[in-house]
Amino acid sequence: MSRHNKPVWIGGFHAIEAALQDHPERVERVVVSERDDRRVQRLRSLAQRAGVVVESRDVAWLDQLRSDGRPVRHQGVAAQMFLSQAGDEQDLAALLDEAGEPPLLLVLDGVTDPHNLGACLRGAEAAGALAVVVPKDRACGLTPAARKTSAGSAERLPFIQVTNLARTLADLKTRGLWIVGATGQGPVSLYESDFAREPVALVMGAEGSGLRRLTQERCDQLIHIPMAASVESLNVSVAAAICLFEFRRQRLAAGEG
Repeated sequence: MSRHNKPVWIGGFHAIEAALQDHPERVERVVVSERDDRRVQRLRSLAQRAGVVVESRDVAWLDQLRSDGRPVRHQGVAAQMFLSQAGDEQDLAALLDEAGEPPLLLVLDGVTDPHNLGACLRGAEAAGALAVVVPKDRACGLTPAARKTSAGSAERLPFIQVTNLARTLADLKTRGLWIVGATGQGPVSLYESDFAREPVALVMGAEGSGLRRLTQERCDQLIHIPMAASVESLNVSVAAAICLFEFRRQRLAAGEG
């Protein structure tokens, strides 16, 4: 997976610190406001150790920054850097070929909110997922808001955009992955499932509408998260994290993760 041709601006302490720690070679420069608290001092130190130039500008200058035509939410700090690009079906195949243990994928079926996508990326990385897979159409990509919400996960965790999600799920099946869809009507409880040693692709639906019928038909099993009767549904990023960490718990208990 390559990077964009031109650097873009990102803002926020978490995102910039993660970039300096994980991919300092992508960071062109860091800009900080006149504030000089501990967080700014830490950022300056990280940048200097990485050999990245640090500039001081006033808040008005930072307020003028744009990324993809939108204002950068900077928190008084910003960085100009090359961002990772989304991968494709070939990148996904290469990841699966190189996986050293039963892979765990998160597949998002039409999630359009960038904050939900960013939170899903963060939860997926924390749970040890191999990658996050989304369709190219009618779904959110790696927007500045998604990257910022991910707190650096968007730069570390492979993000795959596929042309045809149904075909990708079918391809994953041929590779031996168990396709598990999460839906409120799933007949099997998450806590009754057993994926301790199975390669799994967890499929989550869009906000509100859930999994599309065609996607459900591609699943080997449909599960639900048991909830109190007063709660109808969970945010997709929360639901994804619950399922992913349950799968991780099962693998750790079985000595596989």
